[in-house]
Amino acid sequence: MKKSKVLTSLFVCGFLLSACSGGNSGSGGNATETSKQTEEGVALGTVGEFPIVEEKLSMTMMGPGVGMAEWIDMPVFKTMAEKSNIDFTFTTPPMADFATKLNLAFASGDLPDVLFGTDANSLTPAMEMDYGGQGILVPIEELIEENMPNFSKIIKEDPNIAKSITTPDGHIYSLPMVSRGSTAIWPRGPLWYNGDWLEELNVSELPKTTDELFDLLVRFRDEDPNGNGKADEIPLTDLKMESLRPWLMPAFGLTDRTIEEIDGTVVYAPVTDNYKEFVIYMKKLYGEKLLDQEVYSQANEQKKAKGQNDQLGLFPAWYSFFVTGKEEKDAVVDPMYYPVTSSIQKERMAPGSPRMSRATFAITSQNPSPAATLRWVDYFYSPEGSDFLSKGPEGALWEYETNDKGEQVRVYTDGVDLGNTEEFRATVTPNYGITVPTMDYPELVDQYPLILEEANTEKDTSFEDFIAKETEEKVTQFAKVTFPLLYLTKEESDAVRNIETDMQTYVDQMEAKFITGVEPIENWDKYIKTIEGMGVEEYVSIYQNAYDRWASIK
Repeated sequence: MKKSKVLTSLFVCGFLLSACSGGNSGSGGNATETSKQTEEGVALGTVGEFPIVEEKLSMTMMGPGVGMAEWIDMPVFKTMAEKSNIDFTFTTPPMADFATKLNLAFASGDLPDVLFGTDANSLTPAMEMDYGGQGILVPIEELIEENMPNFSKIIKEDPNIAKSITTPDGHIYSLPMVSRGSTAIWPRGPLWYNGDWLEELNVSELPKTTDELFDLLVRFRDEDPNGNGKADEIPLTDLKMESLRPWLMPAFGLTDRTIEEIDGTVVYAPVTDNYKEFVIYMKKLYGEKLLDQEVYSQANEQKKAKGQNDQLGLFPAWYSFFVTGKEEKDAVVDPMYYPVTSSIQKERMAPGSPRMSRATFAITSQNPSPAATLRWVDYFYSPEGSDFLSKGPEGALWEYETNDKGEQVRVYTDGVDLGNTEEFRATVTPNYGITVPTMDYPELVDQYPLILEEANTEKDTSFEDFIAKETEEKVTQFAKVTFPLLYLTKEESDAVRNIETDMQTYVDQMEAKFITGVEPIENWDKYIKTIEGMGVEEYVSIYQNAYDRWASIK
């Protein structure tokens, strides 16, 4: 098989002239000049180059199928087999049954060589530690630096990634999906203002304090911003407070109603004075009918109906048009909520996501060459490999055409339904509807451009640009991760589980009662004593020890 650089562009070099100049540096420059190696009889190629193995190597892979195409037929896997010299046989149970099928595979010992597209719900932290401790999952931490130049670069730039995939026994048993797109920092869909209402009320500047937010919500309630002559406006809404907590609690110094790390100290938010101030504020909004009176009872369909009836002033959604029913291009008038401050929190703060999903790839003890397997998957952590895993090889989802300016551009191939390009993409790559081992590179959109419908059209990115700008100005610069991704030991997990369920249920019930006025806020001390009796001190201590262990990882 003819050699080719793994990190040299799969695309036409002329199209990426600046990227391809200077040898291997165009796609990251991570190919190394190490001599060929042999691992248990498998002759490996040079790190960073295709083919990965000198002679054809067959392996088995298990992952969740989404029902769009068989993995063996996907151009991504076909192309990788040709380039890498590694050929996979696939087992892909339906996603709904995957966790059960994976558990059965571990129980029976009938395991594949590779797990691909798993997540922390199917390959749980407890499973990683259990099967890793038994030697069924292969520890890979000592193989990463030598065999994964792209992933090594990522974890050197962000050491928290390595910390968060390292188990308490000091091993790494799985690889993550790392997200760097503009929305990756969102822990959930943001809050959006109704831009039409802001215009109607001549609001030119968004609230910056809790008092200013209160005043605007009053105007939403009283000044008929939807113009129908009815007092039917709902200034603020949510479903069971699930979005209002993470987005409004930062005004009171917390980012969610859960375990939180603050300057190295772990606290349980529901027993803090900060949380009490948040509850008092929300109680005030509810009492003034500024907060939806159905906040604890409505379903998402009801919320959407209110939005499409132009009754909502500030509301949660992934994108505002999901609720309002507007066209995407018209949603740019709905600004994202700007973090507000309060008398007890003078600095702006927003909730932030860890921007990664764990346990998307693992190697079992059946694997004939862990080193070759890691070199294979490492390609997906490069800019080029990330684009390849997302969009597939040339000729499947997309192809090159020359536009009227003489430029090479990517356009959809003839077989793609332009009304549903995602459905076709799902037949090209497994990177659809599941988490996969990769990292996105949104900053390299010029090197790996969007796919156009026609060569002489331009992609309208106005909405994407709007989202990126809003996120940078209102989330990214203020974002704080509530608590890092980390592993608990089995003993810690068991202890936490015994405490957490009853405590969480009680907090849910009492929050609703306090906010709606069923329970007077004067009974707060009684509420605190009840939680203390449920074992909150032990609960916090367990997470403090786990955090300290995580923080000590070098």
